[in-house]
Amino acid sequence: MRIDLHAHSNVSDGTEKPADVMASAARAGLDVVALTDHDSTDGWAEASAAAVEHGVALVPGMEVSCRTSEGISVHLLSYLHDPAHEGLLEEITKAKDARLTRAERMVTLLAEDYPLTWDDVIHHVAPGATLGRPHIADALVAAGVVEDRSEAFATILTSRSRYFIQHYAPDPATAVELVRAAGGVPVFAHPVATARGRTVGERTYREMIDAGLAGLEIDHRDNPEEGRAFLRRLAAKHDLLVTGSSDYHGTGKPNLLGENLTSREALARIEELGTGPPLCGEAPRTLTNGPA
Repeated sequence: MRIDLHAHSNVSDGTEKPADVMASAARAGLDVVALTDHDSTDGWAEASAAAVEHGVALVPGMEVSCRTSEGISVHLLSYLHDPAHEGLLEEITKAKDARLTRAERMVTLLAEDYPLTWDDVIHHVAPGATLGRPHIADALVAAGVVEDRSEAFATILTSRSRYFIQHYAPDPATAVELVRAAGGVPVFAHPVATARGRTVGERTYREMIDAGLAGLEIDHRDNPEEGRAFLRRLAAKHDLLVTGSSDYHGTGKPNLLGENLTSREALARIEELGTGPPLCGEAPRTLTNGPA
């Protein structure tokens, strides 16, 4: 069974509609795929219907943007949670609003040096999508400033750039607690992705585990091999489930669906731990709609 538990649509910073992500998953030979848009579950309904059509089982999820007190970015995957849970919904709404304000300020700064306007950025954002730096990157590509998103993030949009502005994000341990309260299964996404910037230390892992962290996304292209070995030891010590995923973004990143996979045993454990309600009234789990 081929299981990929990390994919994005244009509801956040992917380039494909949720339905098209399901179609792409089927073409890639996946049996199970998770839709994990940043701070949003708005793509679940469309993806659910398309998953049935294409014979792919859908794991409804979300990627929660977090930040430690030291300013280190942490991404937390949540699976099978209640999308209407008040506490979690309030927190991600606050983060989404902060992303929008941050993006406006960044574009104002960028416009001082590059041919870029707010309308240029909005052109690349799907209605209702979570706006972020990838959309600014797409506008810079369209303007001929950079060749692709990767170049934009490596140069103009890096966290070390004068154009970069922080935005509100919850503490990782708090996010873990909220996901658990919403009946979800929290998994730390690409924890040792050093190429993305600073990574967390022992204290943050301990706080997240104490708060109820369920797993670690270990097999991911941005986790270096030495880091994966550390994560496997940590997972074994604390009985954390282990996942592998592509972090697919359509044409927004080179990541390919199915380039890293999750075991059937890990998926079964996620199903067992998740207590959120069925998606769109379908019984009793969206996973039962596919060949899982």
